[in-house]
Amino acid sequence: MATEFKKTRQGYADGLIELGATHPDLVVLDADVAKATQTYQFEAEYPDRFFNCGVQEQNLLCAAAGLALEGFLPFAATFGVFATCRAGDQLRNAIAYPKLNVKVGVTHCGISTGGDGASHQANEDIAIARVMPNMTVLVPGDYEEARLATIAAADFEGPMYLRFGRDTYPVVPEIHGAFEIGAVKPLRDGDDLTIITTGIMVSEGLAAADTLAEDGYDVRVLHMPTVKPLDEEAVVAAARETQGIVTAEEHSIFGGLGEAVTGVVAEHHPCRVMRVGVNDVFGESGHAQELLDKYGLRARDIVAAARRILDEAPVSTP
Repeated sequence: MATEFKKTRQGYADGLIELGATHPDLVVLDADVAKATQTYQFEAEYPDRFFNCGVQEQNLLCAAAGLALEGFLPFAATFGVFATCRAGDQLRNAIAYPKLNVKVGVTHCGISTGGDGASHQANEDIAIARVMPNMTVLVPGDYEEARLATIAAADFEGPMYLRFGRDTYPVVPEIHGAFEIGAVKPLRDGDDLTIITTGIMVSEGLAAADTLAEDGYDVRVLHMPTVKPLDEEAVVAAARETQGIVTAEEHSIFGGLGEAVTGVVAEHHPCRVMRVGVNDVFGESGHAQELLDKYGLRARDIVAAARRILDEAPVSTP
């Protein structure tokens, strides 16, 4: 069966439209990129509950904060790089610090933003959002999980950062079903190695596990749609029960899933961890799929990292 591809940002828009019917207090704000974030579809259904704040991302987040203080449930939409880098002060001081019930739903994240180049490719946004106290960070893996994550966000009290992409990505039926904030999704069982993915890297992680299985390895695959709070219990179990961990994310290797996992492992059960992600470089313009190839965000790159662990001689102890 051919793999189906859909946009995660469309899952966000469809989730918002569903919520509009059941949450009369829900409002959507955008920074003049509604066609790109897909929130124009919510505007078409609920024009009185949609606010275009213009190309003023700082004001967008402050307006969302004000609406939350007045009892509304605001979802603020823009590109990931603008919400975290341009409006980082407002994200921190107007939303995270007072612990307001604002959902910042951002699109065009990661290297697969494509032709817009480095200025628009948010490869550091998880790190920025994750380090802020009170902030919950969700990174769904496909269209359906994006829709479910959006719906789950509405019933969660507190600041939240929801991360979506621009391109079309594989639909992964294994990650569908109930969405529990903070919970891992176990996709494969195994005791040789663990692959932990977040976001769109879930399909690549599964493909990598299949490749390694052909070589006789039993590989555990864990999908982490919640990067903060991380499911530490699942991470520690993987560290104890397998030879090592490979993390995979469409984000810098600094500050995101890889470092979150490494921190947990270092504190509770040290083991070898290899991080697959964007390697401390800015991106460039190009087609999304070509950029995923060039920057090492494919199953083959996960396999290469896994083999570095699996082929490593055991460390002798005195």
